[in-house]
Amino acid sequence: MGSEGPSPVTIHVTGFKKFHGVAENPTETIVSNLKDYVNKRGLSKGLILGSCNILETAGQGAIAPLYQTLQSAVAKDENGSSNSGRVIWVHFGVNSGATRFAIENQAVNEATFRCPDEMGWKPQKVPIIPADGGISRTRESNLPVEEITKELAKRGYEVMTSDDAGRFVCNYVYYHSLRFAEQNGIKSLFVHVPLFFTIDEETQMQFAASLLEVLATLC
Repeated sequence: MGSEGPSPVTIHVTGFKKFHGVAENPTETIVSNLKDYVNKRGLSKGLILGSCNILETAGQGAIAPLYQTLQSAVAKDENGSSNSGRVIWVHFGVNSGATRFAIENQAVNEATFRCPDEMGWKPQKVPIIPADGGISRTRESNLPVEEITKELAKRGYEVMTSDDAGRFVCNYVYYHSLRFAEQNGIKSLFVHVPLFFTIDEETQMQFAASLLEVLATLC
């Protein structure tokens, strides 16, 4: 009975804590409240919301907990039945200057932080993964970014596709996640959101829930 139909999509989500210039990070609020929000709204059939974690806004400081959460998702999947489901990682970050949502298509193997992160690290033109080569190396999401963006736009959201996730902690985490996803046969996506001052909290919560639904449908 339970094995009929396509396997479910399990989506794990991360956000970030505060950082220089952003005293209250909207992604911390979004990710912290997402489970309650989607439970009240109702999850789409075939969609499972997995872990929701908040990372430190620090390159090296975020990586250990990031890999712990990435590994835990893979381990849980391996402990289940064979091919028990599809796993997607969605990382939310804030772009304080943005006026709309941005679905990030890729990450670059370069850490050049405009200001020190929350652990005081300020790398300049440093490869994120030296084994991957130079700072011009990119990794692209294995999700249909353009289709996701178009579907969200149809639902009335101000959203765009982006090829530049910056060079700060968001890009740093995304690059690691894309590499891990490729190695473990899962998928990864990064989404930049504006401040709540620009797009209010309720609209951003609706957007996050809609994104999960679109991912479950398209992926």
